Amino acid sequence: MTAYGPETTFDNLIGGRWVPAQQRRENISPSDTSDVLGRFARAGAEDVEAAIAAARAALPDWSYGTVQRRFDVLDTAGTLVRERADELGALLAREEGKPLAEARAEAVRAAQLLKFFAGETLRNTGEVVESVRPGLTVEMTHEPVGVVGVITPWNFPIAIPAWKIAPALAFGNTVVFKPAELVPASAHALVSILVEAGLPAGVLNLVMGSGRVVGDVLSHSPEVDAVTFTGSAAVGAGVIAAATASGAKVQAEMGGKNPLVVLGDADLPAAADAAVNGAFFSTGQRCTASSRLIVTADVHDEFVDLVLERMGRLRVGDARDPETTVGPVVSAEQLEQDRAYIDGAAAEGATVHGGHRVQADAEGYFLAPALVTDTTEEMTINREEVFGPVASVIRVADYEEALAVANRTPFGLSAGIFTRSLAHAADFRRRAQAGMVMVNAPTAGVDYHASFGGRKGSSFGPREQGRAAREFFTVHKTAYINAGAPE
Repeated sequence: MTAYGPETTFDNLIGGRWVPAQQRRENISPSDTSDVLGRFARAGAEDVEAAIAAARAALPDWSYGTVQRRFDVLDTAGTLVRERADELGALLAREEGKPLAEARAEAVRAAQLLKFFAGETLRNTGEVVESVRPGLTVEMTHEPVGVVGVITPWNFPIAIPAWKIAPALAFGNTVVFKPAELVPASAHALVSILVEAGLPAGVLNLVMGSGRVVGDVLSHSPEVDAVTFTGSAAVGAGVIAAATASGAKVQAEMGGKNPLVVLGDADLPAAADAAVNGAFFSTGQRCTASSRLIVTADVHDEFVDLVLERMGRLRVGDARDPETTVGPVVSAEQLEQDRAYIDGAAAEGATVHGGHRVQADAEGYFLAPALVTDTTEEMTINREEVFGPVASVIRVADYEEALAVANRTPFGLSAGIFTRSLAHAADFRRRAQAGMVMVNAPTAGVDYHASFGGRKGSSFGPREQGRAAREFFTVHKTAYINAGAPE
């Protein structure tokens, strides 16, 4: 595998060639700010335009070629990612700060996604119906949408690119891929494996760089047929506006403020385990994190004590240390944002448990998980997405109030409930205003073969992952065929 260090340079992939850029950016580990993984190219507007042109040129051969070729590339790539899961996990942990075990699991998930969508190349079925007119048949099929711009975040730097790029390629599209600037090494490694697996030149192009340049060109280009984006709501709104104005299809995942409801009849130890998992694993840096813990008054104090006890067992430290359970926050800016939310909650009258800086052997962005209690719905901590190891607790009277509080948010990605009542579980599943509902399970954590997406301000456009991915990455065609009378 590639050696990563301060003297190593990494280029963009455009039209099958690794192309240097005029500017480069150092990639620094959040576990040790003296650890530089390399100097990565920062694409200019002309590089992005060249990548789009390369994807357009490669589209006919890739989209009209056999599904066997697409299957072989994705299946081989999945095998290679699985075989190198330890190396990829170590790179991810070093670059993004995700604890080693979670980082390796993410690499395995990327392999599973590649394998799943390899199979989808063979399952792109259509439909044939009889026409109401004599002599005609009607065929309804799904064809590639065209050139796809893929814009991904830093929190799952291998899995999220895989779950966007794999279906795009599976259904015959070509791709221009822009990863987040904080995690270019993981993106570069994944793209390199796809090239090694036999992907033809121009089918997948990697343009690393800033959102203001790369993302802006991708979003505005009339030569891009679809844009799939995962990131913040503010940036997502701009991507949606620009891409739809240029006539592109748009799919956007833009975060959440996910509730985990705990009722008086719940298995409280299991609920506390799920809350800690959902709120603090992956350093809380996931859009499905359990950020609002909504607990009925009869078990509120006991539940808080159980969560605090489990928080005490968490070990904050270097993501590369196998004993670490909570790694660093991804960057200095993110750490500052997390601390601002924690301090703001205290200023508004909440009680903060934890949330302090943690010292380690090396200089890094280490933050102790924070549980914020004595909060009200109106507090900022309960309205805005923090995206860090921070969870707040809201005390409610009963199930109906819990459901109402859970739904009073502009987001609607994931919602969970812990209860032994089948009636409450069924009612919550039906009435929770979220795209995904978890019963007696953490709000975070989804299967690679199931659809992913939310409602309200969390998502825009068709679902991701699973069989649902075809809706975004293809266009529907209806063909009427008159074979004529036999001679």
